[in-house]
Amino acid sequence: MANNNKPIALIIEDDPDLIRIFARALELSGYQTSTVSDGKEAITMLSGDMVPDIVILDLHLPGVRGSEILHTIRADSRFAHTRVILATADYLLAENLREDADMVLLKPISFSQLRELSSRFISTHDSLQTDAHIP
Repeated sequence: MANNNKPIALIIEDDPDLIRIFARALELSGYQTSTVSDGKEAITMLSGDMVPDIVILDLHLPGVRGSEILHTIRADSRFAHTRVILATADYLLAENLREDADMVLLKPISFSQLRELSSRFISTHDSLQTDAHIP
């Protein structure tokens, strides 16, 4: 059963090893994780009810490119508070998308680096939740 108090992290990555590393780092930071390894599946998931608090987004995916997924997220008001971290080895593409992303991490990304950075975002999520409950 899902813990509704935990923020949701969506990992969009096609490398199975990185999926496991990213998911574990985010879970240790307090996130409930969902993963998807195909761009088309990611678009389908995001067009449903899921509104993640954070998205880890690879830019080179099968089906639909990560840049298109990023533009889809930024164009939808449901994701106004969703943080997007680009995870890529493509420095030039990442630079072109930097304005639309909350952060860019160049691969290889260490487990501890992602855990540390995602922990910072969870603090922001917790303060937003607390502020929402103040009368």
